[in-house]
Amino acid sequence: MRGNITRRGKNSWQLKFDVPAMDGKRQQRYATVRGSYQDAQRELTRLLSAADSGTLPDPSNATVAEYLRSWLSSAHEQSPKTLERYHELAERQVIPHLGGIKLQKLKPETIRQWHTTLLSAGLSARTVGHAHRLLRLVLGYAVKSGTLARNVAAIERPPSVEDTEIEILSPDQIRVVVDWLEGHSLHPVVCLALATGMRRGELCGLQWGDLNLDGNVPTLRVERSVEETRAGLRVKPPKTKRGRRSISLPPEAVAMLRAHKVKQLELRLLLGLGSIKPDTLVFSNVEGALLSPHAISRSWRLFLIHKKLPRVPFHALRHTHVSMLINAKVDILTISRRLGHSKASVTLDVYGHLIGGADAAAARAIEGVLK
Repeated sequence: MRGNITRRGKNSWQLKFDVPAMDGKRQQRYATVRGSYQDAQRELTRLLSAADSGTLPDPSNATVAEYLRSWLSSAHEQSPKTLERYHELAERQVIPHLGGIKLQKLKPETIRQWHTTLLSAGLSARTVGHAHRLLRLVLGYAVKSGTLARNVAAIERPPSVEDTEIEILSPDQIRVVVDWLEGHSLHPVVCLALATGMRRGELCGLQWGDLNLDGNVPTLRVERSVEETRAGLRVKPPKTKRGRRSISLPPEAVAMLRAHKVKQLELRLLLGLGSIKPDTLVFSNVEGALLSPHAISRSWRLFLIHKKLPRVPFHALRHTHVSMLINAKVDILTISRRLGHSKASVTLDVYGHLIGGADAAAARAIEGVLK
């Protein structure tokens, strides 16, 4: 193999390899790979193969489109869902506007004009920000590998996004939803979402072995999540280390789960699927296989339309759960751990505006100090 691999950090490797040049000589190229040594070996093999076939972009002459597509083809450390989103942003927002520009010719003003063009086309500031962060990530890789001297996307900031009110259900709406869903296939999954604040994918990945309904404090463990991409469904670990967590269950949720288990067992026996085992999914399709997160959202949306209820997304049930905890004066650290956020500051950033009356309480706490 005409190249070598050098460790740069705990999970970072520098690749050095030769490629044919136009004058018959050979040029040295460098690249940085994050991951295991095997990831670095695979990337070096891919780069050498691309060089031999003439498909490896020349960094000094590559366009944004060429470099971006090359980077996407080797982004091993990205999850399938993230990579799918990156491809979508690249082909829709980046390449149509910047793809023909030489990588070395990108300037901060080019990035500013690109933002203006996207916003003028009706895209939201949030979507423009997502596209900008992809470009900044790829150009950052180009800087690390020595292809670029600076990252112009790190100089220019994306347009600011205005804070939007989080959509939640009121207590009256919660009662209506729960009552009207009685007997509907959505009833148990909606009730558990309201009771735990679990994400849609986490609910789809929940197994009966994750539940302890007989302890002094009934709990469930979040151990996995279901992700849906164009390639299908896959089970993956929670988003963060804190995402693998234990959640205590209220009595109503325990009673609902017991009733749901009885119905599920009756259906399994009727279909010849056998008894419920620890790895049996709590929520599944008729055959007992993984349930599509998108299918849950579609059913939820159709239910709201049919009942003429506010068309809030399924994720609003998670927000509603947090709102109920805040109203019950549960501390923010407990809420953060229950949600599986990496830090309590993330919870505060998202839900801080729901904590009403805090400033008045602060004033009362220091009452009399200045007398």
